[in-house]
Amino acid sequence: MTPTPKELKRQIGLMGAVLMGLGSIVGTGVFVSLGTVASIAGWGTLGAIVVSALVATCNGFNAAQLSASHPVSGGTYEYGYRYLNRWWGFTAGWLFLWAKCASSATAALGFAGYLVNLLAIDPQYLTGIGVGTVVVFTAIAGMGITRANWANTIIVAVTVGALLFFGVAGIPTVIQGWGNFSGSQSPTITDLFQATALMFVAYTGYGRIATMGEEVVNPKTTIPQAMMVTLGVSMVLYSIVAVVGLSGGLTAGTAPLVQVAQQFAVPYGGLILTIGAITAMLGVLLNLILGLSRVLLAMARRKDMPQFLTRINRSGTSPVPAVVTIGLIVALLTLVGNVQVTWSFSAFNVLIYYSITNFCALQLPPADRLYPRWLSYCGLIACGFLAFWVEWHIWLVGLALIGAGLLWCGYRKISSS
Repeated sequence: MTPTPKELKRQIGLMGAVLMGLGSIVGTGVFVSLGTVASIAGWGTLGAIVVSALVATCNGFNAAQLSASHPVSGGTYEYGYRYLNRWWGFTAGWLFLWAKCASSATAALGFAGYLVNLLAIDPQYLTGIGVGTVVVFTAIAGMGITRANWANTIIVAVTVGALLFFGVAGIPTVIQGWGNFSGSQSPTITDLFQATALMFVAYTGYGRIATMGEEVVNPKTTIPQAMMVTLGVSMVLYSIVAVVGLSGGLTAGTAPLVQVAQQFAVPYGGLILTIGAITAMLGVLLNLILGLSRVLLAMARRKDMPQFLTRINRSGTSPVPAVVTIGLIVALLTLVGNVQVTWSFSAFNVLIYYSITNFCALQLPPADRLYPRWLSYCGLIACGFLAFWVEWHIWLVGLALIGAGLLWCGYRKISSS
């Protein structure tokens, strides 16, 4: 009888890690939430894209050096345990799970919405399609990272291709609509901070690279390089899309980029963007299920979650019970998901999560530090500041969730002792 391995195989190279990051980043943020940000900040959206990218870059460097010094699955959950204490570590893992499960459900519903619009399906089937999609992609994630990477490569190629089409085909729209820049109303400071907080979430998919640290080949060099390439490519794509979109009157809606693309003098522009949006949502869903299952695996290994979640398949390629559990949670949240509320909820929780990441980076000993200490301070201050620029009722719910998580952590500590 072949023994069940206790660790996952290292099989992800630089290109695979970059594609995983892009598959997690280029999705709901650009195809749905960019319209929401544009409706808040107008042409100030461009500033929000750049500032949020800078904050994400600080976080990326800090997450990269943490992952390089401690390359195991789990991300900031594991870093919190190692460099702070049990309570900080658990809080990070708890926030990540709930925030990203909600984001996964949003991606599933976003996919279903675009599909319903494309095929003229009765909207009453939207939720059922979303749940069915979660089931299918949970099965793909459960097959292991190699098979999932093949699916992710196809998804990223189609999605990036659609966005590049949007940028090129939209050049006439930019030329005709550039005058809107000078005549547009300037956003307030409050608008810019809120827009930056919401836009930051669109970059946080790079964290999937760190959460898969146990499966990355040569993590000390691969992880930092993959994060920086992913963030750079994402910022360029977002900026191109934002310029074209704002020139075409981009605003909030169920399919904001499609509405802009339909103005192009190119046949089937709306259809091409719809296909890109559909693949993007699928990419986000797949990569989030993969990343979340690894965090759940790490939490179970430390007995913060039930022990059956520590099981890995015989080939050592997938923590199947953790993948299935995440799939079930996401499917349940899909039944009640709301895109606008979920995005703001994710913004608060993710910003607090990365505040903890930066706090952990400050504790790194000099021998393990790859980047200047001031980057950790910048990331910590920026994330903590931006977290409270979302709606007040959202961060109140987030704080209540943290409290509930700490009660569960205390219970697990007592029951496992």
